[in-house]
Amino acid sequence: MRRRAFDIRHRDRKALREGYSPAVRRFEIASIALYCCAMGWFLWGLLPLVGTYPWLMASAFMFGFVLADFVSGIVHWAADTWGSPDMPVIGQALIRPFREHHVDQKEITRHDFIETNGNNCFISIGPAVCGALLPLDDALNVFAATAIFSVTLWVLFTNQFHKWSHLDVRPRWVDLLQRLNLVLPPDHHAVHHSAPFAKYYCITVGWLNEPLHRLRFFQTLEWVITATTGVVPREDDIGAIAAREILDEDPGPMPADNVAPEPEL
Repeated sequence: MRRRAFDIRHRDRKALREGYSPAVRRFEIASIALYCCAMGWFLWGLLPLVGTYPWLMASAFMFGFVLADFVSGIVHWAADTWGSPDMPVIGQALIRPFREHHVDQKEITRHDFIETNGNNCFISIGPAVCGALLPLDDALNVFAATAIFSVTLWVLFTNQFHKWSHLDVRPRWVDLLQRLNLVLPPDHHAVHHSAPFAKYYCITVGWLNEPLHRLRFFQTLEWVITATTGVVPREDDIGAIAAREILDEDPGPMPADNVAPEPEL
């Protein structure tokens, strides 16, 4: 089956890269510092309970890993689909990197630790602080707090896993984790980079991508938002023509042999 072509019109690659300003860099450094403080405080409260609730906390930690995959999909979808890099603060710090990534997939492999992980630290600070404030006086709260800690921890690593999926040469242990589907595999993530970039948003491990795609989860959210507000999804990212073409598009399941390779840049 031949995939439909779309008239994709991305923003200028150079202009998107120039959006990474010294102010954004300082914002990322501050986010990482605050995130580390919040997570250290959070962990300090959880550690004494491990001996009392070992299996409960282990199951909550695993639940948080899967939930982080879902959260990564929500954040990725939102940044890909709505808003503009021209928006103050959020546009430059969060939306711009996702839009740049569609123009130059390999740019993420040239990011250092700060640029790779600063955004995820920023969005995790609030949940980490809220989780640390939960009273740990019963099993339900311990489960909830541990799950929140796990989500905020794995969300931090999400962009690192994403970066690994775009590397041409990976360490053997990373390659093993990808083959075991314990972090985002390159061939799986390549489905998202097939135009019009409208599926497979989960980038922690990717386990939830196919179920959410079959349920038309993100398409339904887009339909509700567009019906309510009139805003066209992805219009700023891929251009008005392509965005309108896919409003009612049903992509169906993606055949395994129909994944386009990454373009040479």
